[in-house]
Amino acid sequence: MRVGFIGDVVGRPGREMIKRFLPRIKEAEGLDFVVANYENASHGFGLTQKNAKELLGAGIDAMTGGNHTWDKKEIAGLLESMPLLRPANYPDEVPGRGVGIYEIAGEKLAVVNLMGHYGMPMTDNPFRKARAIVEGLKAEGVQTTLVDFHAEATSEKRALFLMLKSDVSAVLGTHTHVGTDDLQIVEGCCYVTDVGLTGCRDNVIGMDAKVPIERFMTGLPGRFDVPKKCKKILQIVVMEFIEGRCVAAKKVRCYESGEIVVTQAWVE
Repeated sequence: MRVGFIGDVVGRPGREMIKRFLPRIKEAEGLDFVVANYENASHGFGLTQKNAKELLGAGIDAMTGGNHTWDKKEIAGLLESMPLLRPANYPDEVPGRGVGIYEIAGEKLAVVNLMGHYGMPMTDNPFRKARAIVEGLKAEGVQTTLVDFHAEATSEKRALFLMLKSDVSAVLGTHTHVGTDDLQIVEGCCYVTDVGLTGCRDNVIGMDAKVPIERFMTGLPGRFDVPKKCKKILQIVVMEFIEGRCVAAKKVRCYESGEIVVTQAWVE
């Protein structure tokens, strides 16, 4: 089973890069399934129905969320009608679900969406929730499990990986929008602290730099906006799983110029 994972898709630039590059990546890499994080996909905040259809039509099979999941009012209905997840450690009464199980060529792939504690909205403990979810999936006979851990703190991401590495196939960090260079496979589990955004790469976490700079200079609030013109990037982790373990992984970066840079995972 070959699976691709795209981190935070930020606004129109991110959606444009996915439409341009994802079909050729899927073909070149022989991907069976693609997951992407949608929480910034609609002008940087949340997801609309129009943009959800746009991304799913571009070759994404399922999408995960995070702290901006609820920024668009229509998301509650979309969580029920589309292959969209929200963090599983929100209370059970919240609309949607945090775990999706998908059939791929006779095999099951579980996608788990979790959100960290540091600097994030109040939710249940992601570590305890993760342990309960993984135990349930193993009881159901699911071998391949991919976790999107949407968290601010690198320590939270690393700790979750070390706790789950024997029981899941991949722990992939999202939220900070800055890709890290620690893509690795340890004991058959793929890990990277943050996949990095897909969108504008020459501003501040995909947003126009003016307001962030003013906020750092003055402490006053301002509205972040996705630039209409910018230098763009698509970042995707490509993984191969056999019987629930990751046997190969690489990071593919596509630039608006057409240049593609590939980095292989370090394998221990």
